[in-house]
Amino acid sequence: MGDARTHVRRRRLVPWAVVGLWLAALVLVGPLAGKFSEVQQNRAVDYLPDSADSTQVARIQDELPGGESTDLVLVYHRDGGLSAADRQTAAAQVAEVEGAYDLTDTPRGIPSADGSTLMYPVSSTEPGQDEEARNAFVDGVRGIADGTGGLGVEVGGPGALGTDMGKVFETIDGTLLLATLGVVTVLLVLIYCSPFLWLVPLAVAGVAAALAMAAGYGMHELFDVTITGQSGGIMTVLVLGAGTDYALLLVSRYREELRRHERPYDAMRAALRGCGPAILASSGTVAAGLLCLLAADLNSSSGMGPVGMVGVLAALVAMTTLLPAILVLLGRRVFWPLIPAFGSAPKARRSLFAAMGTSAARRPAAVLAGGAALLGALALGTLNLSGDLKQEDSFTDRPESITAMETLAEEYPERSSSPLTVMAPTDRADAALRKARSTEGVADATAGRSGAGWTEISVFATAAPETAGETRTIEALRDGLDDHGAHVGGLSAQQLDLADSESRDRKVIVPLVLAAVFVILVVLLRSLVAPLLLLAAVVAVWGAALGIGGLVFEPLLGFTGTDPGLGLLSFVFLVALGVDYGIFLMHRMREESLNGAEPEAAALTALRTTGGVIASAGVVLAATFAVLTTLPLVPLVELGFVIAVGVLLDTFLVRTYLVTTASVLLRRRMWWPGRLSRAPEAVTRERQPEPV
Repeated sequence: MGDARTHVRRRRLVPWAVVGLWLAALVLVGPLAGKFSEVQQNRAVDYLPDSADSTQVARIQDELPGGESTDLVLVYHRDGGLSAADRQTAAAQVAEVEGAYDLTDTPRGIPSADGSTLMYPVSSTEPGQDEEARNAFVDGVRGIADGTGGLGVEVGGPGALGTDMGKVFETIDGTLLLATLGVVTVLLVLIYCSPFLWLVPLAVAGVAAALAMAAGYGMHELFDVTITGQSGGIMTVLVLGAGTDYALLLVSRYREELRRHERPYDAMRAALRGCGPAILASSGTVAAGLLCLLAADLNSSSGMGPVGMVGVLAALVAMTTLLPAILVLLGRRVFWPLIPAFGSAPKARRSLFAAMGTSAARRPAAVLAGGAALLGALALGTLNLSGDLKQEDSFTDRPESITAMETLAEEYPERSSSPLTVMAPTDRADAALRKARSTEGVADATAGRSGAGWTEISVFATAAPETAGETRTIEALRDGLDDHGAHVGGLSAQQLDLADSESRDRKVIVPLVLAAVFVILVVLLRSLVAPLLLLAAVVAVWGAALGIGGLVFEPLLGFTGTDPGLGLLSFVFLVALGVDYGIFLMHRMREESLNGAEPEAAALTALRTTGGVIASAGVVLAATFAVLTTLPLVPLVELGFVIAVGVLLDTFLVRTYLVTTASVLLRRRMWWPGRLSRAPEAVTRERQPEPV
């Protein structure tokens, strides 16, 4: 009797204790979560590895008198030619800028060959590294430089581009969070068909997001982890998308167990025991895949690893502790109007996934071959992916800095409007300046500030920014100035270093991700064949999703380039997240096999029981990543599109047809060399409760 009372008391107290602990945690982490956006770094140099030449240039610039400079270009343009009044207006406005701000030098106007454009390079060290001060400087100059009577005035240059980019990232966190919450809310209402149930996982996901932001801020402060607007946005999507997936799996299993157990507490324990290993392994594969990014050379990618990992782990902890506690406290009534009564059987209805599985099982070889051929054909679309994305093409809505860059490229074809920056040791600066001027592809070079043993040299290439011609010039400068101990940086050099580092990271991280995920799958499934099948499937999905991107980005969306990081990041997310659904399916298939089902029956039962949950989870995850396509940055649009398409392919083609048909064809060989691959009597000996 005493044990029974203790058990009842535990059922009542444990959920309240869990909720109380989470409320206390929210009070503690809330202020830290609010600081997450404050530590984001969005300069191009913040993405680069420490060893990059352009990174060294940026660091040395910080040590020069005045520190980092903010470089702008004021562009005055009138079709048909500038008038004398236009030139007077330009001179007066530039003089006003010089009077309002401490400039490094008196701006000098440079006219275009046809007389239609006049550009004034403007540089100041007054803002320094302070982002708010830099933005205020750019906005102040834009307020002074104003055209009237048909005179076009634009403020461009690296400083203006950085400000425009920063303003976009400032809006991402809030916009992305609200849009993602809206999408998830609509989908959960449709999936649960309940006016109340959808609120619970959504509220828990919000708590998980706050915990993840606080942890991300803590990692930055304690370990100097680089956090960018991109990684912060993706972390939000991961928390809400993956967290909702875990909630869907748990709630579905909990609904099943409520029909078998009278008390919600006991039903939840059984649900956690049944699907807990799959959720744990699912989050483990995502976390392990993301942690592999720590080996990346790029600061942005290596920082995204731990940032994304804490997002997934926060979702895991919240959905396996807080969500169960709240559901138990609310009891069966949270499922109203479709309340699962104790002892009842679910409403008999024809399962779409049962029908799909049955049709696939009739001719499994043909279905498998057809599906593989389709994925292979779609992957051919990668041949249509265009070259690396230029910074000027990174915005879906072109800001003023980009239009200024385009005007300069058209009106000054003989020289680049964006200077390359050479940092040379002061005692060898004169020789470095002569060498730079004599380098093929250089239009002009001038010496600037000196300090801390270094001299700054601005080099103007003859080719337009981020073209093959300018790339050859950068490489020639680096080869020629290497003996002078100089470094070559600047906006275009940063983009070149970015692409080189991305190429190196792909070669290192892809094998690491595959190895890490494979080990986790082997431990969970106790097989070598099943993990290899799942990995082959998600790699095929990745190739097909990229191929669809190649057929859409330029032909339909008009994108003129592909972000260099698209291949690596989409691979990491699609492999880690795609394996999730394979885990859900295979874990249930293994559970059915352990209970004595024949291989084909186990595969079809697993598809019938988990197909709806996997489909719902896939749609939710795809929709959350699709929210990225609404943002004004092409790299995020491309990444969101590829991942969303890949998740849908994985959900409705690979899991439903290809993995199921492969399981039917392989039969017990699917579980080789584990006991499930042997005779039925060996399976009986292995039957035992799964670990919680």
